[in-house]
Parts: sequence; C-alpha cells; structure tokens
Amino acid sequence: MAAKSRSSRIPTDSASLLLRLTIGPMLFTHGYNKVFGKGGLQGTTAWFEALGLKPAHVHARMAAATEMGAGTLLALGAASPLPAAATIGLMATAARTDHRAKGFFVFKGGWEYTGVVAAVAAVMAALGPGRLSLDAARGRHRAGLRWAVLAALIGIGSSAGLLAASYHPAESTEAES
Repeated sequence: MAAKSRSSRIPTDSASLLLRLTIGPMLFTHGYNKVFGKGGLQGTTAWFEALGLKPAHVHARMAAATEMGAGTLLALGAASPLPAAATIGLMATAARTDHRAKGFFVFKGGWEYTGVVAAVAAVMAALGPGRLSLDAARGRHRAGLRWAVLAALIGIGSSAGLLAASYHPAESTEAES
C-alpha cells in the first residue's frame, strides 16, 4: 500500500491536533479540579464515598491522577493509544457510577457527556496523534481501527475490573440510613 502524500495527511493531522487540544486540557482540568477545586481531595473523596467507590480516598486520587495524566498525554500526542484507553475507562466508570441512573441527557445529570467524550477518545485512537505530536517526533505512528478497538477494550475492561472490585453502592445507601 502506498504511503499517503503529505497534502492528504494535513486534514487528518489538523483534526487530530484540534481534538487533542480540546479533550486533553478539558480532561486535565477535571482532574485538577478534583484536587484543587472547591472541596479539594476531601470533597472528591466524600463524593466518591457517596457513589459507593471503596476505598474512596484511593479512587479520588486515582481518578484525579488519571485525568491529569491522560489529559496531558492526549494534548501532547504521547503514548497513543493509552491515554485514549484511560479516557474511555474514566468515562465508562463515571457513566456507571454517577450518571447511569439519571438517564441520557447531560442537563439532567445523565451519561450523554461521558458517552460523547469516550467516543471522541476512540476516534482519537483511530486518527492517531498526527504529525504534530511527541509520538510522531519519536517515529511512533499508531492509528487505525485496531488501535481504536484496543483502546476501547482496555478502557472498558479496566473500568469493569475496577467496578467489580471496588463499586459497592448498597454500602453507601446503608451507611446513610
């Protein structure tokens, strides 16, 4: 198969860069807010406790670190497709723990937002980070459907494992009674 010409890659590289510079900083900011926003880690821990994630203090830190790390790697175009997989895992976990019971629409607290962010992360894995990325500078070009599927499988699998081991919403309900 012949290599793509430089001019045919420009729209894909531009789309990838635009997505990276949108989703990466947004994700980083969400993690940063969990640590330094109103309530800080203590507030995030209390929220995770109410959701049923045990131990909540560990999950609060893991979520914040994963959001900041994956957001940074996405923005820089580094270690693809791993930050896309992390994003998918984060969004799957959020959809299951905080948004699922609230329906679809984001304005009602539903899972619409997390679904869109996860889908965009899969698209980013399919597009690859593009020429204007750290991966490209290192000669790493991971893009295509198989990378998107791999990112989705890793993200969803990681979320399922975390939820199976640590999600106990009934215990939170009982503790509130």
